[in-house]
Amino acid sequence: MKPSTQPPSWKRRRLLQFAAGFSFLSGVWKPIHAAAASSAVARVRPGDPRWPSGAQWNELGQQVGDALVKVQSPLLACRNSPDSAGCQQLFKELKNPYFLGDEVGLTQTLGWVDAWTSKPSVYAVAARNTNDIVAAVNFARQNNLRLVVKGGGHSYQGTSNAPDSLLVWTRKMNDITLRDAFVGAGCEGHASPVRAVTVGAGALWAHVYDAVTTQAGGYVQGGGCMTVGVAGLIQSGGFGSFSKAYGMAAGSLLEAEVVTADGVVRIANACTNPDLFWGLKGGGGGSLGVVTRLTLRVHELPETFGAVNMTIKATSAPAFRRLVGVIIDFYRQNLLNPHWGEQITLRRNNVLKISMVFQGLSRSEAQAVWQPFMDTLDASPDDFKVEFSPLKIAALSARSFWAPTLFKRLLGFMSTDDRPDSPKDNVFWTGNQGEAGQVLHGYESAWLPAALLQDGQRQALADTLFAASRQWTVSLHVNKGLAGAPGEAIAAARDTATNPAALEAFALLISGAEGPPAYPGIQGHEPDSELARRSAQSIGRAMDEVRKLVPDPGSYVSESNFFNADWQRAFWGTNYSRLLAVKDRYDPDGLFFVHHGVGSERWSADGFTKLV
Repeated sequence: MKPSTQPPSWKRRRLLQFAAGFSFLSGVWKPIHAAAASSAVARVRPGDPRWPSGAQWNELGQQVGDALVKVQSPLLACRNSPDSAGCQQLFKELKNPYFLGDEVGLTQTLGWVDAWTSKPSVYAVAARNTNDIVAAVNFARQNNLRLVVKGGGHSYQGTSNAPDSLLVWTRKMNDITLRDAFVGAGCEGHASPVRAVTVGAGALWAHVYDAVTTQAGGYVQGGGCMTVGVAGLIQSGGFGSFSKAYGMAAGSLLEAEVVTADGVVRIANACTNPDLFWGLKGGGGGSLGVVTRLTLRVHELPETFGAVNMTIKATSAPAFRRLVGVIIDFYRQNLLNPHWGEQITLRRNNVLKISMVFQGLSRSEAQAVWQPFMDTLDASPDDFKVEFSPLKIAALSARSFWAPTLFKRLLGFMSTDDRPDSPKDNVFWTGNQGEAGQVLHGYESAWLPAALLQDGQRQALADTLFAASRQWTVSLHVNKGLAGAPGEAIAAARDTATNPAALEAFALLISGAEGPPAYPGIQGHEPDSELARRSAQSIGRAMDEVRKLVPDPGSYVSESNFFNADWQRAFWGTNYSRLLAVKDRYDPDGLFFVHHGVGSERWSADGFTKLV
């Protein structure tokens, strides 16, 4: 892919680079480690004369002990024996997100047709502590290596893997510590103590929810998918099921410890390194440094969480168009508030699927909210058929929402890690299992401004959504737009690097397609490339309809189009120039590279060659 056009701040960045090494007054940008600049324009690969010798790798191994591992993907063995029992068992295991996360050579998504394929690093430092990460960062910088960071490994863009690289793998750094009265370093006397939780960079949201909510009765804003890594979600901004009430996950970040490109361990919070702190809140994972631990605000837990699930089949296309208008009107009048989150999905076969959650309401209160919608459907039995569901609207104690109760498992809502002796809190929503080991065919997203819900625009919005649904399935993730959220949550989100479009959006529209676990070169398990390309074309046509109404929508960095040429504006909008200045200060030589990450326009698509 060709790099996109240089943003307007290019001349200012060149001036900053020219001024490297000079000291300025407090509060003015300066590079942190100009003396570490490298004259090389290409990173080294195995076989290059400058690739570290065995003795050098042994020296790194001595620094980190048995944390240095030679990486090999378990998929490679299947190429020679695709029909073996071992290979069949492996492809079964690829549907277990915990198995994927525990394999150093694998990622949660196995690739994206015509975009990228999951390929392992040469070596990995399976970090146990911050010192291991410092050693890995220094080794990569000193030897001009491609460096990649993986925690949960959930990146759709493939940013948590890179062949011919050194991997910093934080999976084992997963401690969780509750704090009754936390004050950030340097903030003593400037901030009141708050309830918080400190987690290691390798922690997963399932385990954080268990510690904070199930065990301690608090709430921490995290991801909807329980096997997503905490550090990756925070750095992408972070949206979860209840973001409409509590804001972005990044908005609850109080402090982070991070190893920057010069190998220095830095604390980042509102009082110490505040520029780095701001950049870590939504600036994208793997671009500014290696986060080692995070401290997040713990909120008061509501009494109840609940869910609304129903499927409505319209008997004709005109009836479906009317149904789209009904749900948009109903959402505007009843659901655009902090109580509601998750998805409204429109399908090509004239099906409307409601998969929503709520907080702070009883079951009877939630039923009362939805009754007018149900009355509208009942009034047109020839047009709308509601699929029977005994748990159409359900509520439960918020404290048990993430607990793996027998009830949830029997009804298929929740699944567990089925490996022998796996921890009992290794659980995940069954609805997310399709993402484990997936190969993406296409994916796009767009924030839809809340102004589209006004009286004069709702019909155009409904027409657009209907037209898009004729091409491919589109989903409104209403928890990933903050319009309707409390002012405090919006203010915290405004103080992040995330595209400000998210603050004014009522939903993030997503259209995507994927296939089952597959890998090139494994007979019988290869991706269906032709199907993928047809699906991608259909997604593109659906999004073309959306762009007629919203010509230049913002896009969520974690759920976006790999091929978006306008990614700087789409992901970060007016925040990009400031974010790039943070990058220049803490990583002026570009040690940290990810696809479509801040500063990546200066490098080749694989991150190995610096562009002149």
